[in-house]
Amino acid sequence: MRVLGVDPGTATTGYGVVEETAEGLRALAYGVITTPAGKPLPQRLRTIHRELSRLAHTWQPDAAAVEELYFSVNVRTAMSVGQARGVVLLALAEAGVPVVEYSPLAVKQALTGYGRADKRQMQEMVRMLLGLPEIPRPDDAADALAVAVCHLHSARMRALEEKG
Repeated sequence: MRVLGVDPGTATTGYGVVEETAEGLRALAYGVITTPAGKPLPQRLRTIHRELSRLAHTWQPDAAAVEELYFSVNVRTAMSVGQARGVVLLALAEAGVPVVEYSPLAVKQALTGYGRADKRQMQEMVRMLLGLPEIPRPDDAADALAVAVCHLHSARMRALEEKG
């Protein structure tokens, strides 16, 4: 199974493509989609849509895992991230990719077994689970890989439950 993980953001949207094979998990690609702060929001959202559509076309994932919005104190930031999430969901729907959403807490629990793991613990677990020589950079890319791994773990658990 191949999963495209996405950590949405207006300035930086992280992505990670992870594949599960008989040999284990493997990161196929990861990085970020960036948009210039000085551009109007509609142009930034168009860039996110175009690049995510391109990634979905290139990697042909079986599913996409998108991190849910973590509401912070800054309402303006939450609104713009929410708009970026909407564009991400639209691009994936247009590409015909099934989408599952995960909260930051669920991602942390799936990767570390502890819902309050800190960023460094999460990044190190992503590195170890994917057999990478170093922690993926930037942080948004590591977060996107974590969401993809979370989905693969969740799908495996659902499959076991259905058998049992």
